[in-house]
Amino acid sequence: MADTAKFELGAKGFEYPVLTGSTGPDVVDIRRLYAQTGAFTYDPGFTSTASCESKITYIDGDAGILLHRGYPIDQLAEQSTFMEVAYLLLNGELPDGTTLEEFKTTITRHTMVNEQLATFFRGFRRDAHPMAILCGVVGALSAFYHDSTDIMDPQQRMIASHRLIAKMPTIAAMAYKYSVGQPFVYPRNDLSYTANFLRMTFSVPAEEYEVDPVVEAAMDKIFILHADHEQNASTSTVRLAGSSGANPFACIAAGIACLWGPAHGGANEAALNMLREIGTPDRIPEYIARAKNKDDPFRLMGFGHRVYKNFDPRAKVLSKAAGEVLEKLGRNDPVLDTARELERIALEDPYFIDKKLYPNVDFYSGVILSAIGFPTTMFTVLFALARTTGWVAQWNEMIADPEQKIGRPRQLYTGATQRDYTPVASR
Repeated sequence: MADTAKFELGAKGFEYPVLTGSTGPDVVDIRRLYAQTGAFTYDPGFTSTASCESKITYIDGDAGILLHRGYPIDQLAEQSTFMEVAYLLLNGELPDGTTLEEFKTTITRHTMVNEQLATFFRGFRRDAHPMAILCGVVGALSAFYHDSTDIMDPQQRMIASHRLIAKMPTIAAMAYKYSVGQPFVYPRNDLSYTANFLRMTFSVPAEEYEVDPVVEAAMDKIFILHADHEQNASTSTVRLAGSSGANPFACIAAGIACLWGPAHGGANEAALNMLREIGTPDRIPEYIARAKNKDDPFRLMGFGHRVYKNFDPRAKVLSKAAGEVLEKLGRNDPVLDTARELERIALEDPYFIDKKLYPNVDFYSGVILSAIGFPTTMFTVLFALARTTGWVAQWNEMIADPEQKIGRPRQLYTGATQRDYTPVASR
C-alpha cells in the first residue's frame, strides 16, 4: 500500500500517512483530519477505527487467528497455565521457571482482601446478582488500597495490577457465597490460582472441596481463553475510563459494568439457555428453520462473532475440554449432545456457511461451567475474573503511552438547530 492515503472533500485534496503494524491491516492516520478539513469520520460501533496502538493481542477474524504477544491461543491453552499467560500479557514475554514462581508467589500473597471489605457485602440484598456485587466491590477497592492509586508511579501501577488479578477470584467467590447464603471461604496459599478459586467457591465448613485435576485444567483453559481479546467493548471501556486519569480499580469496575451486557459477557449464558430450550438433537432442524425465518424472533446463540468470520479458535479448545469434563464427572448431559449435533449441522448448512456463522467460545463454555456446578448468574463473573488480566495489561500499556489523550469521540449531530428560548407562558 502507498505511504499516504489521498482524501478529497469538495474541491480540495488531502493526504494522510498510512501506518503499518507488525501484522494485520494498514491503518490510515486521520488524527489531523478535523483540523485540516473541518470534517469528522462516521463509524458507528468503531468497526473500521483503530482507537490505539497495542502490542498485546492480535486477531485475524477472517483466518480465525488469536495471538497473545505473538503466541497462538490454542498453544497457550493446551501447553501453558493461566498464571503464565497473565505474566505474558503484563510483561510481554513468557517467564522462565524462577520468574514464574516469583510471580505466582506475588499473586498468592495478594489474594486476601481487607477484612472490612467482608462487611461491604452485607449491604447488598441476598438476591443481588453476583455481577452487581462484583462491580460494586471492585469499585470500592480504591477506598481500601490508597497506596496503589497513583497512576503516574510505575511501581504503584504494577502493585495495583497484581492486586486486581489476585483478589478477583476471592471477590468472585465471595459474591457467589453471598448470593447462596453460605459463609465466605478464605484463600489458601498452597493451592494454584484456579484450584484456590474452585475451593473458595464450592467448599463449605462441613465438607472440604476436593479439586478435581480435570475440572481445574478445564477451568484454567477457560481463564486463558477469556484473558484478553483486543479492543472489545469492555477493554475499550477500561481504556476510555483510564484515559481520564481514573484510578485502576475504578477503571476495572467500569469494564465489569460493560461486560455485564448480554451482547458481550452474557453471551455464554444465552447460548446455554438456547441449548436447554432445544433440549435434544432431534429438535434441532425445527430450531434451525426458525433461525432462518426472518419473521421468527429466535436466534441461534453461540454462533458468529463481531470479529471472527471463521471458526473461533477458542471454541475448538473448549469443544474438547467439554467432553473431558463431562466424562470425568460421569455426566451424560444431553446439552452437550445437542451442542455437537447443532455444530455439525450448522457447519454443513449453506445458510450458515454463506453467513460465516461458526461456533464461538460461548457455545461450549456454558456447558462446561454448568457441568462444574456454576449457576448461570456466575458465568459473566467468571468472564470478568479472567478478563481482568487483559484489562490491567491494556490499562498499563495505555498509561505508559506518551501519546495517550483523554478519549473524546465525536458525533454526527441530527438534532434541532439553534433556536431561541420561549418563556413557558408563551408556549
